[in-house]
Amino acid sequence: MNVIKHAKNIHEIRLEGLKARVAMLSDIHWDNPKCDWDLLKKHLDYCVSENIPIMVNGDFFCLMQGKWDPRGTKSDIRPEHNNIRYLDSIIETAVDFFTPYAHLITVIGYGNHETAILKRHETDVLQRFVDLLNYKNHTNVQTGGYSGWLIIKQEYRKGVFSTFKGKYFHGSGGGGIVTRGEINLTRALETYEDFEFFIMGHIHENKCTNVVRDSLISHSTGYKIVHKNIHLAITGTYKEEFGDGSKGWHVERGAPPKPVGGRILEFFTRRELTGKSEKILKSIDSYKFPL
Repeated sequence: MNVIKHAKNIHEIRLEGLKARVAMLSDIHWDNPKCDWDLLKKHLDYCVSENIPIMVNGDFFCLMQGKWDPRGTKSDIRPEHNNIRYLDSIIETAVDFFTPYAHLITVIGYGNHETAILKRHETDVLQRFVDLLNYKNHTNVQTGGYSGWLIIKQEYRKGVFSTFKGKYFHGSGGGGIVTRGEINLTRALETYEDFEFFIMGHIHENKCTNVVRDSLISHSTGYKIVHKNIHLAITGTYKEEFGDGSKGWHVERGAPPKPVGGRILEFFTRRELTGKSEKILKSIDSYKFPL
C-alpha cells in the first residue's frame, strides 16, 4: 500500500491484486463514552488480519465537552479526559489507542465535530492527532478535507494499473427517518462528475446502492455506448446513542436506533481476452464488516 498526496483533499492509494479492499469508516466519535470501543477494535483488528487499508470520512472525534461548548454534558466525558487538558488528553490517548493500526490508516477527513473545534477553540485537533501519530509510528497518515477525492490505483498485473475515482463527503443534513440518506446520494449524482464511487457519513446510516449511466466513449474506430456503473455508500457510526430508548437528546428528537460500524469497499479488475482483442472489466462493491 502506498498513499500519494496530490492536493490537500486529493489522495491516491495504490493497491495490489485482482481484488483490492479499503475499509471506509466515519463517525467514530472516539472520545465519546457511547463509542463502542470493543466493536471498533474488532473491526480494526480485522483490517490488520486481512491487511486492509483504512480511510476515515470525518467525525473521528466527538469533542463536545470543552469549557465553552454549549453541547457539553458531564455524562458524555470519559474519566481520562476529565481534566484541565481536555483536548490534549484526547489527542494523546487516541494516539495510544490507534498506534497498532497506524500503518493501515491512509487518510482521515474532517467532520463537523472537528471543524466545530476549529471555530470554537482555534486549534486543529485532527491535524495535531495525525502529526503525533505519524511522529510516534513513522507512518504516512494524511489529513484530507471535509470533502475530497480518493483515487484507487489497483495493480492487477505487474506494472499494469486499473484506476477508480471516488468522491468522499462527510455529509450534511439530518438524513431523514424515511429516506435514510437516499436523497443525499441523489444529490451527489447531480453535484459531482466523473466519479465511480461516492462515500458519505454524518447521518449514521449503513447502506449502499448502485446506479447505471448510459455513456458514450471514443475509441480507435469511433464511438461506442457503455453503461457506467456508480457505487454509492453511506457509512455507519460507532457511537450508539439510542440505548434503551428511555431518554437523551437522540431519543427526544425522535431518532431511531442507528446501524453501528463501517463498510469495506472492494475493487475488482478482470482482463478478458476475445481473439486478439482485450477488454478490461471493472467493478466496485461494498459490504458491512463480518460478524
